[in-house]
Amino acid sequence: MTELLTAAQMRAIEAAAIASGEVTGLELMERAGAGVVAAVLEEWPELAEGAQRAVVLCGPGNNGGDGFVVARLLRERGWAVEVFLYGAPDNMPPDARVNYERWLGMGEVSPLDDYGALPVVGNIAALGPMPPYDPLIVDAVFGIGSVRPTEGQLAEVLDHVNHVAEYKRTKVVAIDIPSGLCADSGRKIGETAGANLTVTFHRQKVGQLLGDGPTHCGNLKVCDIGLASFRVSGRSQDGTEVLERVRDGNDLAEADWRIPRSGVRLKDKPLRPWKWTQAHKYAYGHALILSGPSGRGGAARLSARGALRIGAGVVTLGCPPEAIPENAARLDAVMLRPLADAAALKNALEDKRINALCLGPALGVGVREAALMHVALAAGRDLVLDADALTILSQNADLFAALHEGCVLTPHAGEFARLFPDIAEKLAAPATKGPAYSKVDATREAAQRAGCIVLYKGPDTVIAAPDGPCAINSAQYDRAAPWLATAGSGDVLAGFITGLLARGFSPFDAACTGAWLHVECARAFGPGLIAEDLPERLPAVFRGLGM
Repeated sequence: MTELLTAAQMRAIEAAAIASGEVTGLELMERAGAGVVAAVLEEWPELAEGAQRAVVLCGPGNNGGDGFVVARLLRERGWAVEVFLYGAPDNMPPDARVNYERWLGMGEVSPLDDYGALPVVGNIAALGPMPPYDPLIVDAVFGIGSVRPTEGQLAEVLDHVNHVAEYKRTKVVAIDIPSGLCADSGRKIGETAGANLTVTFHRQKVGQLLGDGPTHCGNLKVCDIGLASFRVSGRSQDGTEVLERVRDGNDLAEADWRIPRSGVRLKDKPLRPWKWTQAHKYAYGHALILSGPSGRGGAARLSARGALRIGAGVVTLGCPPEAIPENAARLDAVMLRPLADAAALKNALEDKRINALCLGPALGVGVREAALMHVALAAGRDLVLDADALTILSQNADLFAALHEGCVLTPHAGEFARLFPDIAEKLAAPATKGPAYSKVDATREAAQRAGCIVLYKGPDTVIAAPDGPCAINSAQYDRAAPWLATAGSGDVLAGFITGLLARGFSPFDAACTGAWLHVECARAFGPGLIAEDLPERLPAVFRGLGM
């Protein structure tokens, strides 16, 4: 997994590197500016041919200092560059002020109020005559320093940038993160610029993967500026970030899941669901998936297929006796067991080889189903609760109180709001300042309240443990898989996680790895995907991973 950073963590790492004497602030700024120029030319190779035009919008902080470096480097390439400054140069940090003065030796700086934005009124025809070649706009106003709403002339300028990025009549690059976008939450704080390309430094920021982040960032590139010897290891009691030196960069090894309470990791590789050569089927676990009544068994069958494909040694579908014929006609390798009521489930769980359960997919929300959940929770086995099980939880305080550390809750946004209405309300409230309350904050708070793993689904899936560790499984940017938005895909995910629990994965690891493989299966299939296709892509995904 790869470390993701908040704005405070990034600043702490930069400060530690400077304090260690390994690098100066000016050197970091120069590397950042050079990285932006290199990324622009890589993204749009045609800009490397001949003199071009650029507009650089600089802010009063170090992000603006990066912008002045970009302006200088582009001018040295023969570009015509106009620079506009938001704020007063006298208030700039020392390093940004140095680069402001360096630029003054090459060109002028105009106040942002003089920025002559093209008229944009919602119709591309209103843009009027365009120059013979498209200019480049560099957004270096706030970056990760966006903490207050954008207002007045600045909001108008950012609105213009947002339009031209959308219409792609002008190429827009944001330095670190589009101005007006919270780097910790991906939420808009007032008017927010849109970019075709965002160049960030050292590590991706949490907000680039959450909420509006991917929409506004466009393509995202990470630029190495020489800070790999530091990473976040925790947070002190006073809230200060604690850092540690690492010898070989910041990426965590596959088995290194030591995620600090204040840290977030990007899930970008699976833990390997190994099988051993000398073992029998029960060595790989026995998963029990509970199904609803006749005519409603499809969702549970999808879960069962997912659990079996991901490597559980044995998978049993438990269903009402009258549903046995229907399920028998559709299942072969998945075993069947009649479970008429809670007493039958209690009897089935006397088999200690059953080590993982899944309740919820089209289970129903009646008295029988609530009683089944009481028995399942009391058994203390690893347990995935999805779909109807989450609805039952939201209606039954005693069941919610019975959740334990072996449980994994897998809500989508609507289910999350029913389970945690006050948390959902905080997340839905407009962001008025940064760092804004984020999906990471919401999922962590929910996990702490529930006392178990919460996997909050979406293209920016967040997985949190009650003691703080958190990971994001992002299906965005070059990993986008919009065809996952199809009926039954969540049931397959529940089965994947259940199968990994049966294999012996911890609940947090099972949730993270199951979600990652779920997206990989969708990407391997492509458009036209239906839920039944997901388990069938697992063998090819595993082979591609060398398993």
